[in-house]
Amino acid sequence: MWSVRTLLVTLVAAGVGGTTLLPGDARAQGLDARPWLGVAMDKDTSAPGVSVGHVIRGSPADKAGVREGDRIVRIAGTTVASPSDILRVLGGHTPGDTVDIAFVHAGREQAARAALATFPSQDEMIRMDLVGTFAPALRDVQTVSGAFPSDVRALRGRVVLLDFWATWCGPCRVVIPKLDTLQARYGAQGLTVLGVTAEEAPDVALFAQRIGMHYGVAVDRHGATSRTYGVVSLPTLVVIDKRGVVRDVAVGFSPGADAQLEATVQSLLAEPTP
Repeated sequence: MWSVRTLLVTLVAAGVGGTTLLPGDARAQGLDARPWLGVAMDKDTSAPGVSVGHVIRGSPADKAGVREGDRIVRIAGTTVASPSDILRVLGGHTPGDTVDIAFVHAGREQAARAALATFPSQDEMIRMDLVGTFAPALRDVQTVSGAFPSDVRALRGRVVLLDFWATWCGPCRVVIPKLDTLQARYGAQGLTVLGVTAEEAPDVALFAQRIGMHYGVAVDRHGATSRTYGVVSLPTLVVIDKRGVVRDVAVGFSPGADAQLEATVQSLLAEPTP
């Protein structure tokens, strides 16, 4: 299992050093009472402070000017040296509180104030980060079944359903045949379904053959693509339009979502090709 970036404040089920990938229907309870800063922390101890691996778009940290690659050195006047230090400081606050943040950007220490938000759901968090932006690049993926592009930009002009899944994930097994049906029904009209998993290539290839996945499947060998897309639970389905812009993200499986997804596909296919 590879380690996914840790979100602040992280899921109850996750450890500080990395997030445990969960089936999408496993919901952490009580998160609405927790303060949220909106950064992901890297395990980089090469310099003082805590390295910022990613900042969620529109989050309190983003609004305060914290950027990927910065190092947070103090929060609310407390020096921090590890992700657990930040969690501990934030744990003493509530949503709506304003905290001072000192961080190093481009070699210079800067100061900002951030108004902590209420911890969003997984769906809300990933939508904040992705919807309305160009789909991130695919990184270090290995094709194991069907046709899989090395660059998502190669699919401009087509509607793309990018599914993050795993063989051990029960909801993923339910979603796969539904995606397969959509590929068969709308592939000739411009739909491309792609599956990404972080498992071993031989196991994935065998599973894809056995279950009958008639669309491109690739292995995210070191988790780089999944981290880029902010995947923390499975399945996560990213809907990309003909321009390459993310239009929706669905986390987990909902029995009533089939018709809505098909309607979304039909609507995006009807849009003009750029």
